[in-house]
Amino acid sequence: MLVEKENILAQYMPVDAAPIIARWIDYFQCEFKISKSRATKLGDYRHPFRGVGHKISVNNNLNMYAFLVTTVHEFAHLLTWNDHKNKVKPHGEEWKNNFKKMMIPFIEKQIFPMDIQHAIVNYLTNPSAASCTDLKLSRALKEYDQAEDVSRLEELPINATFVIKDGRRFTKGERLRKRYRCVSLDNGNTYLFNPLAEVTLTSTGT
Repeated sequence: MLVEKENILAQYMPVDAAPIIARWIDYFQCEFKISKSRATKLGDYRHPFRGVGHKISVNNNLNMYAFLVTTVHEFAHLLTWNDHKNKVKPHGEEWKNNFKKMMIPFIEKQIFPMDIQHAIVNYLTNPSAASCTDLKLSRALKEYDQAEDVSRLEELPINATFVIKDGRRFTKGERLRKRYRCVSLDNGNTYLFNPLAEVTLTSTGT
């Protein structure tokens, strides 16, 4: 049964990481689901409730390194729940310490390419709520995505027009601190976008 889990996991994450995650699934008696892509989250953890045990889900469209980082992120939630239940913040010091601890085996085994490993080590000094909110780590992970006909917003020139996944059209504006101010061509409203948002360029605005 453990070997079967390893074989399935190895289709979504680095092969050498699969045995570790498979053992975690068994040890914590966790229901682990590989989910369809979700626009609002990469993974999810649900604590035991009414006789149902731990549940973790991770999006199936992530590259293998992003899949592994997200999986460790969710298992850190599981461990934090076991230790503290709901008495601590979801991404407080307790979760941060557990995330660091659970990432150590993969760092020691050099599972990640050097650019990702370097970004992870920097991220571990103070992990934020999600790996995707750390721009350096997110950029490093996205380098291993399969090439598609999309661009990152930060790569487009100012005043370029672009389309996002739901079909809405925008014009790229100036950067405000960590996000770009973009104007919707559909309703004229202004929205703030993450620099790494994946968009389709329609015009350079020149």
